[in-house]
Amino acid sequence: MSEPVIHAEGLGKTYREGTLHTPVFDGLDIAVQAGETVAILGASGAGKSTLLHLLGGLDTPTAGEVFVAGQKMSALSDAARGQLRNRALGFVYQFHHLLPEFTALENVMLPVLLNGTAVADARARAKALLESVGLGHRLEHKPGELSGGERQRAAVARALVNKPACVLGDEPTGNLDEKTAANVFELMLGLNRAEKTSLVLVTHDRRLARRLDRVVELHEGRLRELAPAEV
Repeated sequence: MSEPVIHAEGLGKTYREGTLHTPVFDGLDIAVQAGETVAILGASGAGKSTLLHLLGGLDTPTAGEVFVAGQKMSALSDAARGQLRNRALGFVYQFHHLLPEFTALENVMLPVLLNGTAVADARARAKALLESVGLGHRLEHKPGELSGGERQRAAVARALVNKPACVLGDEPTGNLDEKTAANVFELMLGLNRAEKTSLVLVTHDRRLARRLDRVVELHEGRLRELAPAEV
């Protein structure tokens, strides 16, 4: 088997404030293979988002190591870690986090421009992705002029614009109505297959989780893989 696109060994996180120590989890191991889709389930407050942020290098573990594209995140400088995140990972959150002053096209172009890509090439890639998510007619519209579902589709396009090895989604459909959520989820699965990108999705929706290749549950600080009958 080839090297995982993301893997963590002995991962732990404890929040410290003065003399108060709040452990979230400790000793977690997880690996995500190329093209694989993984759902992370767990009760509210179990640490699902924390785990996702650690896997994406957005937060620093208090124990263990995270490897992205074969590189140990703790061995990299802040700048190198940011470059690796931008190149190898895409992020989709519950709220779109699009920049309000920029158009949909400009928002999707930004991650590619940060990699030093020529403006014309960045525009072409962003335009093609927005067209693939059904927003070809909304390229010049700013986020405030888009519906909730349209904003989230633009966020999905932005996450994929650098052709990342893995997309990390933190309840990406949680702020949408049921029909729009289903459409965005199908879109993410379709793009996962088309772009051959791994997908790790934090969700509370077991119906969505069942559609992914593998489901793990974070419970009382431990990570357990669920059999299909348990999901």
